[in-house]
Amino acid sequence: MNIKFLGAAREVTGSKHLITTAHGKKILLDCGMYQGKGQETDSMNRQLGFDPRKIDHIILTHAHIDHSGLIPYIYKLGFDGSVICTNATRDLCAIMLADAGHIQEHDTYTYNKKRARQGKEPVQPLYTKADAIACMKLFIGVPYNIKFRIDEKIRVKFTNSGHMLGSGVANIEITENGSKVQLAYTGDIGRPSNRILKSPEAFTQSDILITESTYGDRLHVDTGQAEEELLQIVNETCVGKGGKLIIPSFSVGRTQEIVYSLNNFYNDRRLPRIDVYVDSPLSVNATEIFRMHPECFNGNVMEVMENDPDPFGFNSLYYIKRHEDSKKLNSITKPCIIISSSGMMEAGRIKHHLANTISNARNTILGVGYCAPSTLGARILRGDKVVSIHGNQYEVRADIKRIESYSGHGDYKEMIEFLSFLDKSKLQKTFIVHGEYETQQHYKTKLDAEGYRQIEIPAIGDEFNF
Repeated sequence: MNIKFLGAAREVTGSKHLITTAHGKKILLDCGMYQGKGQETDSMNRQLGFDPRKIDHIILTHAHIDHSGLIPYIYKLGFDGSVICTNATRDLCAIMLADAGHIQEHDTYTYNKKRARQGKEPVQPLYTKADAIACMKLFIGVPYNIKFRIDEKIRVKFTNSGHMLGSGVANIEITENGSKVQLAYTGDIGRPSNRILKSPEAFTQSDILITESTYGDRLHVDTGQAEEELLQIVNETCVGKGGKLIIPSFSVGRTQEIVYSLNNFYNDRRLPRIDVYVDSPLSVNATEIFRMHPECFNGNVMEVMENDPDPFGFNSLYYIKRHEDSKKLNSITKPCIIISSSGMMEAGRIKHHLANTISNARNTILGVGYCAPSTLGARILRGDKVVSIHGNQYEVRADIKRIESYSGHGDYKEMIEFLSFLDKSKLQKTFIVHGEYETQQHYKTKLDAEGYRQIEIPAIGDEFNF
């Protein structure tokens, strides 16, 4: 068996890891899009490092675009194998990939107008919304903890990783030369006490482990403390300053967690009398899919639902779909909360809300998750005094706040605890992926101290034979 690392190697986005078995099957673990690198991103996404026509299967750990976003692209280039994932991941991909295709078309249209003025030839989007819709016929949904037979020598089982709705560790059993090899690919690892989802569960003992490291150098605050901090920021901004609270948030997972927290504040009569807007068509659709999968909810949510059948809705909460209604939010002068995508502030409606609010000291921009270092979100959160939005320069006068414990990624202690059931003596190799290189080096020292051996931090293109 050969493993080749083609993405999220010494960086966070673009997860792609290619397995080639002794009997010639090619299996791609995730097929993620690179994000947040400006013009460089497009060329990185087009340079796959493999022939899509030769891929037999994709095993997909979850629906986030940095793990799933290139599936329509390789479908367009000839991939016609199967995409194996959990049922909730399949349902989320149906809306998330179509949304990504729409963004590709819109961004390319805008970019081509600029190229036309420069006398340059137009470029083509990576893929279209139609490509994204068409590729869904390749998806196979599998329940958690059911061993799915790919062929006579390969089986996969998903166990809950707690990162997002439908996310799962891919437990892969491969028979080669008469013996079985167990490979576990964690995808992204959630927190042990998610507000909505069930906690991560132990997975199958593996010979080879591929594990993420996004927060491999930091610790989160307690989730209850974070919710109180959120409420405090709401009161400081909307009551104390009479301003707007802008929360850039990923449409799937993060947005629902924030809405769930606000819903509980509302039920407890602690939320100020202000309007809350979720301004993202994808968030609206994703919330509907959350409602379809209560089997993923933890006991606390199920208890809340005994008295409140909709934990993602209350009287002063408004979901915005139409572009015209989104634009009207810019003219609102009274205090309010606007939750909008994207979480890294690189695309989508959030950029318009930032442009409209970031230079007003009454307002607050609240970061609630990870932002890759090169993104607009990272520049704002690290304290840049002037930022460029849609090509225009804006002074940053709004308060900038951050609550990282709303992140769907476990910190280094939580990730180590998630892996703690493993018998380290049976691990032939541990690969650390999906993290900035400096962070990965820090996490490696933590794993070393826990007794892990044969740890690798692969670079793009590195290959290993077993």
